[in-house]
Amino acid sequence: MNDSAHTPVTVIGLGPMGQAMVGAYLDRGHPVTVWNRTASRADGLVSRGAKRAETPTEAVLASELVILSLTHYRAMYDILDTVGDALAGRVVVNLSSDTPEAAREASRWLADRGADLLVGGVMVPAPMVGGDGSYVFYSGAEATMDAHRQTLAAIGRPDYRGEDPALAQLWYQAQLDVFLTALSSFAHAAALVGSAGVTATEFFPYAAETFTLAVSMLEESAERFDAGDHRDEGAKVTMMGATADHIVGASRDAGIDVELPLAIRAHYDRAIAAGRGSDSWTTLFETIRKPAISNR
Repeated sequence: MNDSAHTPVTVIGLGPMGQAMVGAYLDRGHPVTVWNRTASRADGLVSRGAKRAETPTEAVLASELVILSLTHYRAMYDILDTVGDALAGRVVVNLSSDTPEAAREASRWLADRGADLLVGGVMVPAPMVGGDGSYVFYSGAEATMDAHRQTLAAIGRPDYRGEDPALAQLWYQAQLDVFLTALSSFAHAAALVGSAGVTATEFFPYAAETFTLAVSMLEESAERFDAGDHRDEGAKVTMMGATADHIVGASRDAGIDVELPLAIRAHYDRAIAAGRGSDSWTTLFETIRKPAISNR
């Protein structure tokens, strides 16, 4: 396939992310064919130059490169299982969210039908797709990635993670693990001070300072994780665990939800039970990645 600025692309799934991707391709002059269960979602894109396919089969046959933007991988099977031999020779780029193992299963399923899979994870919200700072994790056959890198760059910088189809989903979910947990922690903390009448707006700059402090600790923490070096340098498990317990108590007293602080406290409780109480808090990495061993 000629990976050029005018390579035809098919996009299946026209939620906010799918629509943003179609827009990015149209802006760069690519012929784009679209399909969605609710056909009316394509109306605005068709008015901009996209071609509406009447069926999934027509959509798949329109381009060698077929991009999926769906809720999960199960939707891929529901749609593509109807297209028969049309998948043969196609490259399916699945940018839907699911588990790493689901990506491996999808790769095998598509290979049985003569298609190649590139797994992807878009790491920006829909309004940023195709713009500065947009990037997408990919995994799958390196030769397939190389053949389509230029075309895929239209929606964001391609960040190739390796041949194992699971890798892009693993990186994608790990990034969202950080992101979603950070947002929930801010919501919880705002609710905690809010129990005393403090507005979230008033609390925000203080929370931002704490996030900045946490970011400043990441590089050294990562080095300790990798080296298995958990010698205490002022933030040992017993001290941090006591703080986690106090947050649980404060949350109960405030009458707000305690599930998040209980989960955090459980990490420290397990580390202490495993005899790691005098280690640095970074030893939580060991209890998280090997919970069965750590709990013996």
